[in-house]
Amino acid sequence: MNRQPLLILVISFILGIFFQDHFSFGQKPVFGILLSLLIISGLLFFKNNVLFKIRNFFLPILFFGLGISFHFYNNSKSENLNLKTNETVVFKVSKKLNSNEKYKKYEVVAQVGQKSFDAVLSVGKDQKELDFNHYYKAKTYVIQPKSPEHDFQFNYSKYLQRKNIYYQCFVNGEISSAPRNDLDLTEKIRQKRLETLQEIDHSEMNFRSREFLKGIILADRTEIDSETVQDFNRSGLVHFLAISGTHIVVIFGMFYFLMMRFSPVRFKKYAIVISLIFIWIFAVFIGFGNSVVRSCTMISVYFIYVLLQRKPDLLHSLALSAFIILIIDTQQIFDVGFQLSFLAVLGIYWLNQPILKYLPRQDNYFKKLIFNTISISISAQLATLPLVLYYFHQFSLISILANFFIVPFSEAIIILSFLMTALIGLNLDFYFINLIYDFVIQMLLKIIHWFAGFDSVFFENIPMNLAEVFILFGIVYLLKFMLSKFNLRNISNVILAVSLFFIIRISFNIIENQKDELLVHHYKKEIIISVKTGNRVEFWLNSENEKDKIQQYIINPYLSSRRIEEFKIKTIPPSSEMFVFKGKIYPLK
Repeated sequence: MNRQPLLILVISFILGIFFQDHFSFGQKPVFGILLSLLIISGLLFFKNNVLFKIRNFFLPILFFGLGISFHFYNNSKSENLNLKTNETVVFKVSKKLNSNEKYKKYEVVAQVGQKSFDAVLSVGKDQKELDFNHYYKAKTYVIQPKSPEHDFQFNYSKYLQRKNIYYQCFVNGEISSAPRNDLDLTEKIRQKRLETLQEIDHSEMNFRSREFLKGIILADRTEIDSETVQDFNRSGLVHFLAISGTHIVVIFGMFYFLMMRFSPVRFKKYAIVISLIFIWIFAVFIGFGNSVVRSCTMISVYFIYVLLQRKPDLLHSLALSAFIILIIDTQQIFDVGFQLSFLAVLGIYWLNQPILKYLPRQDNYFKKLIFNTISISISAQLATLPLVLYYFHQFSLISILANFFIVPFSEAIIILSFLMTALIGLNLDFYFINLIYDFVIQMLLKIIHWFAGFDSVFFENIPMNLAEVFILFGIVYLLKFMLSKFNLRNISNVILAVSLFFIIRISFNIIENQKDELLVHHYKKEIIISVKTGNRVEFWLNSENEKDKIQQYIINPYLSSRRIEEFKIKTIPPSSEMFVFKGKIYPLK
């Protein structure tokens, strides 16, 4: 507590959020907790009582209670608006989402009569692009997202609820529009970003180069093709495509370099302040996304320490950044990007220096750049690996090699992409520069595609539960001591932790393999029957339609959840009317 008080208090706050999310205390218990916290806080000011002497014990409890309270008041309840299935909806766009094969999707603020609500709106691909400059009106099919049938499926309903969205609307007619005269500053900035994206679409670059540019700088991956996304996922380089801390650090460094290059050294503090202002302007321009806000907050807190002439402490900066973000919105802790980004920074803090010791000596700028980038990448990957396996159940060994080759050049690619976006945004379209950028990105995408093609080292449907995740984190924790001091004791600790992991893992596999079950799944109009016996399962499909999607959304999650080693996919005979399993009848119609 004395060494890292902020980190311990923030962890307590986060545990309080998880506690409240799981048990969902009502208003009276939460009010009682708040009242108790106020009394304890008051007593802590008096030095002559017992609480003051053991305040290091009570402060984490205080922040645990604050986590419960903040999450209760931040967790809005759905209001039953009694909407009809078919409604004429008036709406305005608040955010563009990723498209699929059939629909373009948007987050909208919708209104039916006097009832206003947030919703995800799906519009046919043949409809024109929606913008922020108009109000829209259309007949829609309105539904409330349902919880998934089974525990292993992604809970899209819960995901939307964490964003205070409780409805989905599907446009089933023509969309009429009317100009808006009441845009606020945020909406004007979003509209300018949308116009910049449209200008990039009209440039003469290859389609994939355009989509890469939109993703890496303007945080827009809404129209990127599935093959490119798959290449980044399978090569372990998806963090490079998404706006992350690396992008913000590079852009901050670029502004800071320019400020220091063209101003006296004594203005160093002003250069830091102006560079911080620039990255926040950039964050607002690209849509104030969660990952961007996290990165900007962490960098800002770190450099505030520098400006105040206090020794920057990475853990203090990290803890304070997390606390600021979670006070504003406690739902952020459930965002996978939030968890991975903070874990990556913790991993860099914990493992970077020990790993750097084993790399060649960094005796010039180029070597420092290359080997520091490699050590940082390995540290971040090791720290985030347990959660990556838990959420995505896949990993590619080639990702380590791919990061060695690609990440050291990421700074140059980010700067080049930023300059390209600035030129296009200013309507300065230079054919020769476009040609160079297009060539560089096409080569990059080909290299990434080559890395993604190593199927033999790509593993999917990896089972992983929370018990295994925590043991893996323990192994990552112990790795620092082994790398720092390679002796028998530290090696033994790591070996014991790894052995414990495999014992726990084998135990869960044995328990799961003792179970037999039959489940009925539904995907759109398709019916899927899964029959599990031991560590084998057969999936019976009533048709070959949507087979790839069924594999992605039903079969693969089931395999990783039930720790299945062998599976077969079969087709239900058209004449079948029921399935019988252990004497129980399951009708198919």
